[in-house]
Amino acid sequence: MTDHPVLVAGAGISGLAAAVALRDTGATVYVSDDAPAALDALPDGVRAWRSEGLPDGVGTVVTSPGRRPDHPLVARAAAAGAEVIGEPELAWRLGARRAVPPVWLVVTGTNGKTTTTEMLAAILRTAGLSSIACGNIGHPVVSAVAEGHDVLAVELSSFQLHWSPSVRPAAGVVLNVADDHLDWHGGPAGYAAAKARALVGDVAVAGVDDPVAARLLAAAPAPRRVGVTLGVPGPDQLGVDGGMLVDRAFGGGELVAADAVVPPGPPGITDALAAAALARAHGVAAAHIGAALSAFTPGPHRSAPAGELDGVRYLDDSKATNPHAADASLAAIAARYPGARAVWVVGGLLKGVAPDTLGELAAAHASRLAGVVVIGTDREPIVEALVRHAPGLPVEEVRPGDHDGMAPPDQQDPGPTDPMPEAVRRAAALARPGDVVLLAPAAASMDQFRDYAHRGDAFAAAVAGLAATRTGGTR
Repeated sequence: MTDHPVLVAGAGISGLAAAVALRDTGATVYVSDDAPAALDALPDGVRAWRSEGLPDGVGTVVTSPGRRPDHPLVARAAAAGAEVIGEPELAWRLGARRAVPPVWLVVTGTNGKTTTTEMLAAILRTAGLSSIACGNIGHPVVSAVAEGHDVLAVELSSFQLHWSPSVRPAAGVVLNVADDHLDWHGGPAGYAAAKARALVGDVAVAGVDDPVAARLLAAAPAPRRVGVTLGVPGPDQLGVDGGMLVDRAFGGGELVAADAVVPPGPPGITDALAAAALARAHGVAAAHIGAALSAFTPGPHRSAPAGELDGVRYLDDSKATNPHAADASLAAIAARYPGARAVWVVGGLLKGVAPDTLGELAAAHASRLAGVVVIGTDREPIVEALVRHAPGLPVEEVRPGDHDGMAPPDQQDPGPTDPMPEAVRRAAALARPGDVVLLAPAAASMDQFRDYAHRGDAFAAAVAGLAATRTGGTR
């Protein structure tokens, strides 16, 4: 692909996939990683780079998405005259070399990306297309391109979009934009600008009920702009009318009954409308969209049932890693379980979000909250914000000493250092029959867990453990 050596910075899943793809083009490929052990078993033909500098003659650095623009490696690349790109950008360039490049349908937003991408991939498969969900969802885009798929349902984070300057999707959607990753982007404007890169192709789609996403759509350079709304749609929109999801932008008419969409509630319906809009932009028939959405089941850790004990339901929404997602999760409780109160399990790493945002969120839902249980590294400022904004709301703080210390990030299974058993025990004490204990952390997980999935699994295990102790069983 290049006459110059390439450095892949990061030996994770996407980094190794990028290294293999580059190797297969005949490039000289080096891989570096902050963890030296990650370089001990690289793919054949890929060289380990263990120095702080750059290999001689490097023309391109393919960075892991979380590396910020002010990272020392990026500065060294600039000083050496090398470009810095991400794995999706590499995939775009490799795909362009095919006789018929793959079609990219891109999904981004603060929340709902994965569900929308999974819905879109299900629609494309139902239509008989050679397609796969890839990108931030877990399957590298370079791998999807190498596999020869014709249409890609691509989830891209703000980090990935920042490092993908050439990507021009056939259609892209910004679902919503709320404060997240502000420490990485330097503030809300930089974060929104990164998200807007999904709207530079032929068709731009956005959730117009979200004011920031609506502004990005209005400013998008795409020749065609389409909105999705929970209200009755206009002529260039998809929305809801008479209990049906309706397409009035592409002439598809009625698509599926709103009450058939899973996950239920406004966020799930918005995700379904966005997936339908991208599919319609690619010419998929309304019948295929309706069939796929009617049969769709979301992935784990997205308001998934984690058990029921003494009349109290436990829901795992560990994927709610920012306040915007937690807000939607709390609001969905009222629609899903009328009259139920919620005990909110929250906390972790706030990623630059102000703790007062969580306090304001608790105040907004206070009438439906039975209490809050706070975990994680940033728990103290969260507790202080909760007390300021929602005085009188019961708040429990799970400190490290309450569960014999923090769980290390590489912990394989929930164990005695896991905070979840104590958090679940305290949440159960706050709940009464008919209530819901909701894990919606509004924060990242890497302080105590490997990732959000590990956190959700620990929550479910803690619920099972509590049930076992109450029935006299063993865990």
